[in-house]
Amino acid sequence: MVVEAYPHRPTVSFELMPPRRPEAAPNFWETAQRLVAARPDFVSVTYGAAGGDRATSREVLATLLRGTPVLPVAHLTCVGASREDVSEVIDEFLEAGVRSFLALRGDPPRDEPNWRPSSDGVRSSVDLVRLLTQVDQRRVAADASAALRAATRPLTIAVATFPDGNPGAGTTRDQEVRRLLEKQEAGASFAITQFFYRAESYTGFVDAARSAGVTIPILAGILPTTEARRLRRVEELTGVAAPAGLLRDLDGLTAADGVVDPEAQHEHGIQYSAALAREVLDAGAPGVHVYTFNKHRPALDLLERVGLTGRAAA
Repeated sequence: MVVEAYPHRPTVSFELMPPRRPEAAPNFWETAQRLVAARPDFVSVTYGAAGGDRATSREVLATLLRGTPVLPVAHLTCVGASREDVSEVIDEFLEAGVRSFLALRGDPPRDEPNWRPSSDGVRSSVDLVRLLTQVDQRRVAADASAALRAATRPLTIAVATFPDGNPGAGTTRDQEVRRLLEKQEAGASFAITQFFYRAESYTGFVDAARSAGVTIPILAGILPTTEARRLRRVEELTGVAAPAGLLRDLDGLTAADGVVDPEAQHEHGIQYSAALAREVLDAGAPGVHVYTFNKHRPALDLLERVGLTGRAAA
């Protein structure tokens, strides 16, 4: 399939989730190897709520740093942790050679509806951006080797943003625009959007953000829509609902025996996601960040359909 080249070479990146159980590790690393072979600009590695995947996340990041040419970006959350604890985690990642982070507040504990941040905690992603910079500056001031590394590989801090508002936090698009401006002023390097299902979600948000003074790149987050079951599950987790028509179409793709046809769902979902990705790229998005849920086939099929796999053969 021939796809016309874009006026700019879009970036490609993936999100990976470290395996939570040892028996899941082989499948995880097979997926990671296949995604790395696509030569992405970076791979982000998630970090569980309250640091639940801290050790595994650090191991995955270290392996990517040692054994692959890909740039790893470490997710970092601060919810439910003291400033001292978060500073210690930042030190550990920096010591391991990580220089790129995605600064997130994280989700509050699900079993504590009245939860509030502690007085000695890092209360928001804006505070976390500032703390990352402070810890790095402290290390640079204390160690000439750290200063040289910082000079050759400056600290990069990505942040999340929610183009239609954040259902979990009850924010609107305008509030998210103002929040992104605060993150930029705190030192954020670029932003990655939550996934969305309509191109206007991205383009309208970017227009509003630019009008408000946001100048950092805003990367489009794309979720391959290949399984109705997964789309319903991510709605439970994020509050971002898939269009009813898309779910209806996916549910209607059944084999002769009336059972859902996974291959038909996959093909329909790739078509939908690829059209969405092409539309935002044509509108000027700097690249796509694919939420993989540790499945390489939908992510790679999406890139092929959009025409972003040429680098894999280099």
